[in-house]
Amino acid sequence: MNIIISILIGIIAFFHIYILWFEMFAWETRGPKVFRHFPKELFPKTKTLAANQGLYNGFLAAGLIWTFFIENIEWKANVSIFFLGCVAVAGIYGALSASKKIFFVQGLPAIIALALVLVLLQ
Repeated sequence: MNIIISILIGIIAFFHIYILWFEMFAWETRGPKVFRHFPKELFPKTKTLAANQGLYNGFLAAGLIWTFFIENIEWKANVSIFFLGCVAVAGIYGALSASKKIFFVQGLPAIIALALVLVLLQ
């Protein structure tokens, strides 16, 4: 079970590193291909906003990566619960405010990993 949780946390962290890169460094080049419904002329105007969002995704990734270096089982679980919970909330909010797809690529994996961590604590 620990290996499955670690793999899920690793995948989720990697995904948030990708979002960091995308929003901070490729917003104007890759963004129009990903967000086709968004008017192209708004990408330069929203570059700073996207970079700020990317930075926050980097913080989520950093917190999840941190869990790989925590030796105390209780602390490792608590930090995992916190950051997975943050990702899950972000995924749910993104699904409600932007696109339902966000729930499936961001929220659901975090909820599954969170549930496994909570089951492991029992």
